[in-house]
Amino acid sequence: MKIILKGEVTGLGAAGDVVEVKDGYARNYLIPGGLAIRWTRGGEKDVEQIRRGRKLREIASVEQANAVKSELEGVQVRLSTRAGASGRLFGAVTPADIATAIKAAGGPDVDKRRIELSAPIKSLGAHQVSVRLHPEVDAKVGVEVVAG
Repeated sequence: MKIILKGEVTGLGAAGDVVEVKDGYARNYLIPGGLAIRWTRGGEKDVEQIRRGRKLREIASVEQANAVKSELEGVQVRLSTRAGASGRLFGAVTPADIATAIKAAGGPDVDKRRIELSAPIKSLGAHQVSVRLHPEVDAKVGVEVVAG
Protein backbone atom coordinates (compact mmCIF):
# COMPACT_ATOMS: atom_id res chain seq x y z
CA MET A 1 0.00 0.00 0.00
CA LYS A 2 1.30 3.45 -0.88
CA ILE A 3 1.07 6.02 1.93
CA ILE A 4 2.16 9.59 2.63
CA LEU A 5 3.94 10.06 5.96
CA LYS A 6 2.65 12.95 8.07
CA GLY A 7 5.44 12.70 10.62
CA GLU A 8 8.86 11.12 10.97
CA VAL A 9 8.73 7.35 11.44
CA THR A 10 12.03 5.80 12.50
CA GLY A 11 13.29 3.36 9.91
CA LEU A 12 10.66 4.34 7.35
CA GLY A 13 10.99 7.99 6.38
CA ALA A 14 10.27 11.61 7.19
CA ALA A 15 7.19 13.79 6.85
CA GLY A 16 6.07 14.19 3.25
CA ASP A 17 7.71 10.99 1.99
CA VAL A 18 5.65 8.64 -0.16
CA VAL A 19 6.49 5.05 0.84
CA GLU A 20 5.25 1.55 0.09
CA VAL A 21 4.43 -0.55 3.19
CA LYS A 22 2.53 -3.72 3.99
CA ASP A 23 -1.25 -3.25 4.06
CA GLY A 24 -1.64 -4.34 7.69
CA TYR A 25 1.10 -2.01 8.95
CA ALA A 26 -0.58 0.93 7.25
CA ARG A 27 -4.18 0.05 8.22
CA ASN A 28 -3.50 -1.03 11.80
CA TYR A 29 -0.70 1.28 12.95
CA LEU A 30 0.30 4.19 10.73
CA ILE A 31 -3.08 5.53 9.59
CA PRO A 32 -4.97 5.15 12.94
CA GLY A 33 -1.97 6.64 14.77
CA GLY A 34 -2.06 9.76 12.60
CA LEU A 35 1.41 9.07 11.24
CA ALA A 36 0.29 8.62 7.63
CA ILE A 37 -2.51 9.06 5.12
CA ARG A 38 -3.39 6.97 2.07
CA TRP A 39 -1.71 8.03 -1.14
CA THR A 40 -4.02 9.46 -3.78
CA ARG A 41 -3.46 11.66 -6.80
CA GLY A 42 -5.08 14.51 -4.92
CA GLY A 43 -2.78 13.80 -1.99
CA GLU A 44 0.19 15.11 -3.95
CA LYS A 45 -0.89 18.64 -2.92
CA ASP A 46 -0.69 17.51 0.71
CA VAL A 47 2.81 16.17 0.09
CA GLU A 48 4.04 19.57 -1.07
CA GLN A 49 2.50 21.30 1.94
CA ILE A 50 4.01 18.77 4.37
CA ARG A 51 7.43 19.12 2.72
CA ARG A 52 7.32 22.93 2.95
CA GLY A 53 6.52 22.70 6.67
CA ARG A 54 9.32 20.16 7.17
CA LYS A 55 11.81 22.37 5.35
CA LEU A 56 11.09 25.25 7.75
CA ARG A 57 11.73 23.07 10.83
CA GLU A 58 14.56 20.99 9.42
CA ILE A 59 18.24 21.33 10.18
CA ALA A 60 19.75 21.59 6.71
CA SER A 61 23.30 20.26 6.96
CA VAL A 62 25.34 17.78 8.97
CA GLU A 63 27.63 20.60 10.14
CA GLN A 64 24.68 22.56 11.50
CA ALA A 65 23.36 19.39 13.19
CA ASN A 66 26.75 18.76 14.81
CA ALA A 67 26.83 22.33 16.11
CA VAL A 68 23.37 21.90 17.68
CA LYS A 69 24.47 18.49 19.04
CA SER A 70 27.46 19.98 20.86
CA GLU A 71 25.24 22.72 22.26
CA LEU A 72 22.63 20.17 23.40
CA GLU A 73 25.11 17.84 25.05
CA GLY A 74 26.54 20.75 27.05
CA VAL A 75 23.19 21.58 28.64
CA GLN A 76 22.20 20.23 32.06
CA VAL A 77 18.45 19.54 31.87
CA ARG A 78 16.57 19.40 35.16
CA LEU A 79 12.86 18.64 35.11
CA SER A 80 10.67 19.10 38.18
CA THR A 81 7.49 17.04 38.44
CA ARG A 82 5.11 15.53 40.98
CA ALA A 83 6.09 12.18 42.43
CA GLY A 84 5.02 9.79 45.16
CA ALA A 85 7.02 8.83 48.23
CA SER A 86 8.57 5.82 46.47
CA GLY A 87 9.95 8.00 43.64
CA ARG A 88 7.33 6.97 41.09
CA LEU A 89 5.88 9.82 39.03
CA PHE A 90 2.22 10.71 38.76
CA GLY A 91 1.98 10.21 35.00
CA ALA A 92 5.05 10.28 32.77
CA VAL A 93 7.52 12.78 31.35
CA THR A 94 6.61 13.56 27.73
CA PRO A 95 8.83 14.72 24.86
CA ALA A 96 7.05 18.11 25.05
CA ASP A 97 8.09 18.43 28.72
CA ILE A 98 11.69 17.64 27.79
CA ALA A 99 11.71 20.15 24.90
CA THR A 100 10.42 22.86 27.26
CA ALA A 101 13.03 21.96 29.89
CA ILE A 102 15.85 22.10 27.31
CA LYS A 103 14.73 25.58 26.25
CA ALA A 104 14.45 26.71 29.90
CA ALA A 105 17.97 25.42 30.64
CA GLY A 106 19.38 27.69 27.94
CA GLY A 107 19.63 25.09 25.20
CA PRO A 108 18.53 25.37 21.59
CA ASP A 109 14.89 25.19 20.56
CA VAL A 110 14.19 21.50 19.87
CA ASP A 111 11.09 20.16 18.14
CA LYS A 112 9.31 17.68 20.43
CA ARG A 113 8.86 15.29 17.50
CA ARG A 114 12.64 14.89 17.29
CA ILE A 115 12.92 13.59 20.89
CA GLU A 116 12.92 9.81 21.09
CA LEU A 117 12.31 7.99 24.37
CA SER A 118 13.43 4.36 24.55
CA ALA A 119 10.93 3.78 27.37
CA PRO A 120 8.46 6.07 29.17
CA ILE A 121 10.08 8.08 31.96
CA LYS A 122 8.05 7.27 35.07
CA SER A 123 10.60 7.55 37.88
CA LEU A 124 12.85 10.12 39.51
CA GLY A 125 16.55 10.20 38.72
CA ALA A 126 18.85 10.59 35.73
CA HIS A 127 17.72 9.41 32.29
CA GLN A 128 19.26 9.47 28.80
CA VAL A 129 17.16 10.82 25.93
CA SER A 130 18.01 10.68 22.23
CA VAL A 131 17.34 13.68 19.99
CA ARG A 132 17.39 12.98 16.23
CA LEU A 133 18.71 16.21 14.75
CA HIS A 134 19.50 14.91 11.27
CA PRO A 135 19.24 11.46 9.68
CA GLU A 136 22.96 11.03 10.36
CA VAL A 137 23.24 12.88 13.71
CA ASP A 138 21.76 11.88 17.08
CA ALA A 139 22.42 13.76 20.31
CA LYS A 140 22.26 12.15 23.75
CA VAL A 141 20.84 14.46 26.40
CA GLY A 142 20.90 13.75 30.12
CA VAL A 143 17.63 14.59 31.85
CA GLU A 144 17.45 14.68 35.63
CA VAL A 145 13.90 14.25 36.94
CA VAL A 146 13.39 15.64 40.44
CA ALA A 147 10.37 15.85 42.72
CA GLY A 148 8.81 19.26 42.73
